[in-house]
Amino acid sequence: MSNRDAYRHFCQTAPGLPLFLHDWYLDAVCEAGEWDAAVVCKGEEVVGVLPYFLKQKLFWRHVAMPPLARMMGPFLLPEYRTPRREIPLLNDLIDQLPRLAAFEQDFNYTATDWLPFYWRGYRQTTRYSYVLPLTKVDKLRENLAPDYRNNKLPKAAKRVKVHTGNDLELFYRVHNGSYRRQGLEAPVSFEFLQRLDQALATRRAREIFWASDLKTGAVHSVAYLVWDKQSAYYLMAGDDPALRASGAGILLAWEAIRYSKETLDLPAFDFAGSMIRPIERVRRQFGAVQKPYFRVQREWSAAWKLGKMLWR
Repeated sequence: MSNRDAYRHFCQTAPGLPLFLHDWYLDAVCEAGEWDAAVVCKGEEVVGVLPYFLKQKLFWRHVAMPPLARMMGPFLLPEYRTPRREIPLLNDLIDQLPRLAAFEQDFNYTATDWLPFYWRGYRQTTRYSYVLPLTKVDKLRENLAPDYRNNKLPKAAKRVKVHTGNDLELFYRVHNGSYRRQGLEAPVSFEFLQRLDQALATRRAREIFWASDLKTGAVHSVAYLVWDKQSAYYLMAGDDPALRASGAGILLAWEAIRYSKETLDLPAFDFAGSMIRPIERVRRQFGAVQKPYFRVQREWSAAWKLGKMLWR
């Protein structure tokens, strides 16, 4: 059995496997490259994995993060997440990585021990997402910043109506509006998003939200929510730049939180991270708390380092 086949089997049985590590999710998002995985076994059982997205840039092969895959990194079965048991497994996984020019991954929340990577010359940067434990909706409302609870949400609710549905074209058009106005390329193509959306919709693991003007019907804001058994993730959101002041984006986030609690009955809502200061502030206003994760990197090629500086 190949490592990819073993990984696919692991995905079917591993408890608590994050959405972004599932084989079908990797199939959908690993464009312009290919994914593979290191696997480690105890007897016949796979107990740990390290999926990676392998890309080619000119002469260099490197591991990168696929678009819209928020976290990867090693994932071990819960009973192996102690230093005595996990360090040998992590060393084994690292040994299986191919020869590379560079490596960069954002680790999933369960990967809290990066020491074996440190010992091999990797470096780590702590990054943060914001996660909201989903208690009763009344309690969630109480935890909102007063300005959101008493001003921004009521104001937006008087101006727009919130919808859910399958209009991916509408979502893509509004989401990319701010990029078009700045003359920038969209982060992903529509064909890419269609492929991911089909994979998620087939598994009933996504919902599309939008807010339309009660008077004109113009769409102010859009949001794309995905989930696994542990959490909902606010994967993408966007506003019409001309209508951003309406507060519709804040209302959509609140409705996505309510949906995650009342419809999906999930224990957590993950804003899927941002280290950008204005965005981070918005996350805090919802009462969400910081959740750290690791960005782990290494470069082996001096030419790659120079090239990366020139590409930016």
